Parts: sequence; C-alpha cells; structure tokens
Amino acid sequence: MTDVMHNFELYQPTTMADAQSLLGDHDDAWIIAGGKDSLDWFKHRVKQPSVLVDIGAIPDLHGITEEDGGGLYIGAMTTLTEVQESEAVTSRFPMLAQAAGRVASPQIRNAGTIGGNVVQDTRCVYYRDGFPCYRAGGNTCYANTPTAMNREHTLFEASRCVAVTPSDTAPALTALEATFVIQGKRAQREVPASEFFIGPDIDITRMTSLEHGEVLLGIRIPGKWAGSHQYFEKVADRNTWDFALVNIAMAAKMEGGKISDVSMVCGAVQCTPRRLTDVEDLIKDEAPNADLETLVKRVASSGAKPLTYNTFKIPLMQNLAARAVRSLA
Repeated sequence: MTDVMHNFELYQPTTMADAQSLLGDHDDAWIIAGGKDSLDWFKHRVKQPSVLVDIGAIPDLHGITEEDGGGLYIGAMTTLTEVQESEAVTSRFPMLAQAAGRVASPQIRNAGTIGGNVVQDTRCVYYRDGFPCYRAGGNTCYANTPTAMNREHTLFEASRCVAVTPSDTAPALTALEATFVIQGKRAQREVPASEFFIGPDIDITRMTSLEHGEVLLGIRIPGKWAGSHQYFEKVADRNTWDFALVNIAMAAKMEGGKISDVSMVCGAVQCTPRRLTDVEDLIKDEAPNADLETLVKRVASSGAKPLTYNTFKIPLMQNLAARAVRSLA
C-alpha cells in the first residue's frame, strides 16, 4: 500500500542528552528533522522504523551565529528559508543563500532544514521504490542497464551504485570548505565537507559519514571565502520542486584582474559533491576571458563516463563551469 504510513512511536526530546539516550535505547531509531525526505520513505513503506526521534524541539540546533574571522555557524535545524533570507549569510556567503533558495518550493523551504538537505538520501527511482539494489542490500544496480531510467544519474566514480547526491546546498558548503559538527555517543567531532560526504566505495548503504546514533548538530563555515566572488547555478527540468540535473558552486578571489584563489564544486554528477580541482589549477593566476572559458569546458568533464541516457549532462557541466568563470570577468 502506498501513501499509508506504518505504525511507529514518536519521541520529541528537548535536549541532546535525551535524544542520544533514545537513539541508544532503540536500534532502529530514525532521526527526523523537517521530515521532507523521511515522510516520503514512510508513505511508500520502503522504510519502516519502529521509533522516530524528532529533534526539532532542541533549541541548540536552531539559528545562525557569527564567529571570529568572518565565519558562521548554522544549526542543523535552521530552515532553508532562514538560510536564504539571513543577512549574515547573504552578505558573506551569497551562493549558499542562493543554493538554499533553489531547493524545492517555498513551502518545503519553510519546513525543510539545512541539516536535512545535506543528509538526505539519494533520489534514485529504483532505490526509492524498494528495488533490492546494491544500496538497499541486494546484488544489482537497476539503474545501470541499457534500458534503465538513468538520465539523472552519475558521470563519475560509479562503484556498483550510480546514484548522485540530490542536495543543492552540499556543493556550496563544499566549495566554502565548511565543516560538519557531529555529536556521537561519547564525544563531539568536526568533519570537513571533503570527508563528510562519502561514496559507495566507502559505504554503499549511506551517503554521509554519520553513523548510527550520531546527530548532525550544525555546520561551521570558516571566514576564508567571506566576501569573495561567488557563483551558484542550478539546471533542473523545472525551476520549482525539481532536483538538479547539474548544479555548480564557486568561490573565487581576484587580484589585479587575475584569479588568485578559487574553489569550484559540481553537484548531481557523482555520489558526492565533485570538487573540480583540475579546473581550479587551470584558472589560478589567469585573467577570465573567452579563451579561458573554452579551456575550462574541455577540462571540467574530463574523465566522465556517461550512462545510456545522461550524456547530456556533460555539456551542461562544461557550460556551467564556463559560466562560473565568466561571472568573474
């Protein structure tokens, strides 16, 4: 039966200590934040945890705080609308505000959280519909066959699974070199974005380094890229609601008309946000111009291995990278 949820117990702790206690007491406890991803799983009865732990009432997980050096700390339960409209975010890290503003629809952004956006599971139609694929514990990738529906899937680093990260904020946070603050059973740890998002070669059953019982407390963005030239663009089938076919985020610093430093990340082309290090190396110490854009197009998608129906992603990726560089001219 679809659209009929299973029975579960719902707990709404008001402190992190209580939340951790609940997670420790129940092996199949499911953490719910805004619920925009979780409720889909439950309605289609693909995931049926017996216990839900709603962390929305924990005050320490909400809000945006300014930190030394121009950085920001964003609580995991801060809504995407709050991120989009925050003066502190728009003045220092405008591409993060733009990325948050491109997620789904206004109604979803009002309830959906930035923490939920970065930890949401992949949207592969076979996995979401309950097929026994590799990611679900089976022995087949149903999206990687000659007749499969795979136009939204990966171009790079396929390892059994060809699903991609669906998050719009993840590429922006990766480009800004954010760290993710995680509370475990015994201690707190901070994980850089480059290690927070993980591919199927590390663990095919999850997309982040969060382990069972751990809670994402918030995201710390250093001041390194505050006030730099920033660019975000998303290409999707529709401007509202849809997930990205390809998106790109870039932060760059200019000196004397040349690019002195740059961080560029592409989303929806592999299981994790893809750092375009070859493009970064190419354009550093160069002045943005048409010739440089042509070279960027050649380098951006180097190594891509398209599936049956997603070859169109290659020129999309090339053009987005070139447009990011053009924005610096």
